[in-house]
Amino acid sequence: MKAGTDFYYFDTYALVEINKGNPNYQKYLDSRLITSILNLMEFYHMLVREGNKEIAEIKFDKYLKSCVRLTPVVIKEAVEFRLHFIKETKFKISYVDAVGYVIAKKLGVKFLTGNESFRKVEFAK
Repeated sequence: MKAGTDFYYFDTYALVEINKGNPNYQKYLDSRLITSILNLMEFYHMLVREGNKEIAEIKFDKYLKSCVRLTPVVIKEAVEFRLHFIKETKFKISYVDAVGYVIAKKLGVKFLTGNESFRKVEFAK
């Protein structure tokens, strides 16, 4: 299935790799992007930390319209998912990753990441 017409939840890793021009993420450039304000915060932080404040502002504004609303239910489910995930896989994931994964599942979209812990989902390196 071609990624270009699909919805994907872009985690921070995916946003960073797209921004870097990673060729493994090229096929996702035409995808319909969904993310959260938490992923956008991490992405903005990374750009500002690297001295790219102007680019950070542009990218923040660009991706802000793709952010979905966080709800208390999502937060609670993310905490439970993270605890279960760590127990079952022995891989520690961040709360932001857990929130993104839960949102993707609730929306029925693929969770796009390069995080090795998520090998069973849409993964690009």
